[in-house]
Amino acid sequence: MDEEWQDIPEFSISERDTNVLQLIGKEDLTGFTFEGLKKRLGVHPETLSRILYRLKDQGVVEKVVEGYRVTSKAKEYLRLEPLNTAEPRVHLLQTLPLPDVPVQEVVSNLRGKWFRMLRWLGYSDNDEGITLKWITEDGGIQVEVNFSEIELNIEAKMLWEQDLNIALRASYQLIGYISKLYSRLGRISRTPDFRTLNLCLIIT
Repeated sequence: MDEEWQDIPEFSISERDTNVLQLIGKEDLTGFTFEGLKKRLGVHPETLSRILYRLKDQGVVEKVVEGYRVTSKAKEYLRLEPLNTAEPRVHLLQTLPLPDVPVQEVVSNLRGKWFRMLRWLGYSDNDEGITLKWITEDGGIQVEVNFSEIELNIEAKMLWEQDLNIALRASYQLIGYISKLYSRLGRISRTPDFRTLNLCLIIT
């Protein structure tokens, strides 16, 4: 580990700063918003502002139009940090996206949007696909939409709220908007054939 750290620019960050970075790493966030991160962490706005200011000063995150973005320096740091991903997940919905509507176009129309009880958190973009993430207004449930090459999946991460009905309502709000979005972007009346998966709690 010591040899690996020699190749990484020196960090001088506090324990609180590290907690924020670990959450970013755990969620594999490429971009995120202040409001979403505040609800996800449950921290005071002034505290989070100071943390993000320090992380920007360290060159770990940068402010962009849509919120904050992780830099390559942060990715090197996060690559070496052990991550805890113990929150229970619930698989909610799955569909086959319409082939005549580009995924990137759908993603760009979803990114940053709020849906009633859901507040935009951020997104990740990796080899497995693009994942868009929202969090409920009280910070109890995180809802994610994953676009892969062949599937669109929605799942919920139960943070402290364990009411599955809330997660289901949130997912139906999302899928309703996505359905209309596909129809509008494709300029056609047909919509994806959504198939509900078995609801089962999966500890990861």
